[in-house]
Order: sequence, then C-alpha cells, then structure tokens
Amino acid sequence: MRSLRLLTVGGYISYRALFGWLNPFMYTLTLLIPSVTQLAFFVYLGRAAGVAGDGYYVAGNALLAAATPSLFGMSQAIAGERYTQTLALLVVSPASRVAVFLGRALPGTVNGFVVSVWTFAVATLLFGIAVPWSAVAPLALTIAATSFSCVGLGLFNAALGLRWRETGVLGNLFLYVLLMFAGVNVPLARLPGWLSTFAQGLPVTHGANAARQLVAGAPFGHVAAQIAAEAVVGACYAVVGLAALRVFEVEARRGATLEVA
Repeated sequence: MRSLRLLTVGGYISYRALFGWLNPFMYTLTLLIPSVTQLAFFVYLGRAAGVAGDGYYVAGNALLAAATPSLFGMSQAIAGERYTQTLALLVVSPASRVAVFLGRALPGTVNGFVVSVWTFAVATLLFGIAVPWSAVAPLALTIAATSFSCVGLGLFNAALGLRWRETGVLGNLFLYVLLMFAGVNVPLARLPGWLSTFAQGLPVTHGANAARQLVAGAPFGHVAAQIAAEAVVGACYAVVGLAALRVFEVEARRGATLEVA
C-alpha cells in the first residue's frame, strides 16, 4: 500500500512540480497543436507520394503523438530533479526505487494518452476517417499501451541523461528514429529487411499496426497480440531504463557528478 501511494501521489506531485508553470494555453501550443500539424503534414505528403491512404498516416501519427509528452516528460522528470538538486535526496531515500521512478512514468503515460486521443479525434474530423464504435475501447487500450511503451523509452533516455546530460538531444534522436523506422509514415514492407526487424523492438510499431487494423474494422481478438507486444516492448525499455539508472547513479556518485546538470 505504501509503494502504491508513493507511485501515484509521488508521481502526481512530481508532475505538477515539473509542469506547474504551464497554463492551458501553453499546453495547447506546445502539445496539442503541433501533434495535429505534424499529422496533417504527413497525410498530405502521403497523398502526394501515393504510398498509402489517409487512414494509414492518421493512425500512425496519432499513435506517435503519444511519444512527445511520454518520451520527453519522463526524461525531464529525472533531469528536473537533477537541475533542482533534489535527485540525491531522491536516490538516498529508503523508498522503493521502482515505485519512485515508475511514479514519475504514470503521469507521462496519461499525458501521452490524452494527446494521442486528441490527435486521433481531430484527425478523424479533418480527414473523414470513420472509426467503428466497436473499435473505440480496443483503440483506447492500444493508445494506452503505446503511451506506456514511449514512457519506457523515456525512462531509458532519462538514465542516459545521467551519463551524457543532454536528454533533449537524445529525446529528439529517439523521436526521429520512431518517425522513420516504426512504420508510422513508411510501411515496414518498404524498409530493408534488417530495418523491418529492428522496428519490431521500437515503441509505436505494434500499436500503430493494431490501430490501423481496428480502424479498418478488425475485431479485438485479431489485434490483441499486437497490443500485448506493444506493452511488452514498453516493459522491456522500462526494465532496461531502471537498471541503467542504477548503473549510472553509482557511476555518478563515484565521480561526484550526480547533480551536475
């Protein structure tokens, strides 16, 4: 019960501290509008290229919209602790490390879910993509799994930030990799075989594929394996991220660089 309270309440307070300066107007400008403009860009680019229909790009980019708040929010939650010189207090506390850091991941997952749902809803209105009512609940589950997967990658990015500092640069690099190789805008069948295989271990790949099938009318049972694969990918990144945080924390303590932002 104590770990659960730490995970939920601690994560919520940390998120409020990180984004306390934001107001709804700034939230709209930084997260909601860019997600729609990016999607529209790739939809029109896809029309010009004639590679796939609008639904392909709507589903892919709406799922990718979860990456920005999830990936950057998670990494900045750790970087923010370091910048304010509270990271040392956090890591020496007797509280469960897993609960502490996964608590920071929970608000990022919710934020990614909200932005992705917003993007999907606006895109369906703009481009006339019809989502069957039977697909709404499975699609929400797909978006949640994808948001969690992106947060897992964000946790790994945060761990790397303890060693290389620049979480923003690393986060943008990860985002570009997802844009190009996760099957969001380029069909996996058009990628070289090794890149298509590499994409299976990336966040968003399985979620975007499941979302496209659901929009096309596929039943939940047909995409359940894809949704589960997306969640497994996120869990793997989260485990690797937690382990990397521990390794780089020990290294930073030795070099007295834990709070060197």
